[in-house]
Order: sequence, then C-alpha cells, then structure tokens
Amino acid sequence: MSTHRTASRSRQRGLSFFGLIFVGLFAVAAFAIGGQSIPIFLEYVAAKKAIEKAKIETTVPAIRAAFDRAAAIDDINSLKGSDLEITKRGDKVVVSFKYAREIPLAGPAYLVYRFDAQTN
Repeated sequence: MSTHRTASRSRQRGLSFFGLIFVGLFAVAAFAIGGQSIPIFLEYVAAKKAIEKAKIETTVPAIRAAFDRAAAIDDINSLKGSDLEITKRGDKVVVSFKYAREIPLAGPAYLVYRFDAQTN
C-alpha cells in the first residue's frame, strides 16, 4: 500500500516574505495617515459644535467672540472667529465656515481634507 500524495496537499500556501513586507508597509502607512487624520476630524467636529453654540448670540462680534472662546477651550487652531461667515435667513442666524487641512505624505504629495459646515 503506497500512499500517493496529491498535488493540493503538497502545495505550500501562505504569505511569501515579499507579501509580508508589502502588507507590513501598507499597515504602517495606513496607521501613519490615520494617526494624523483623526485629530483633524476631531477638530472639525469641535468647530461644528462651537458654531452651534455661538449662533445663539445676537450680534456678529458676539458670535465671533463666542466662537473664539470655544476655540480656545477645544483647541481649534484652523479657524478663528474672523474666518466665520455669518448671514441671516429670515429671522435665523446662519453661521458657516470653510477650510482645508493638508497632511504631507511624501515629497510633493499631500492628502487634503476640505471641510465646510453651517448651522441650521
């Protein structure tokens, strides 16, 4: 009784060394970009909350000052009160902003996030 090996049993499976290196580099790049992106998105969420709080003020300078106070507390560095666009629709005050943040990747390559938000 001789045993015959089938081709599927003797065939090796798994990740090659170069495949492992590629997967490792991809994981490192994903974590590096993600680690730089998370604070940017947290700042955007804080800015949205700050304009919602600031819109209850009655004058434009008061809205800008309220945003600046919230920005100092929540560590919002990308926007200032002077960057806000404040308009009136009917009897409602609408506060909005628009800005972009860049993450340098390598050489001339950048990852650019463009944000804009407004109150209801």
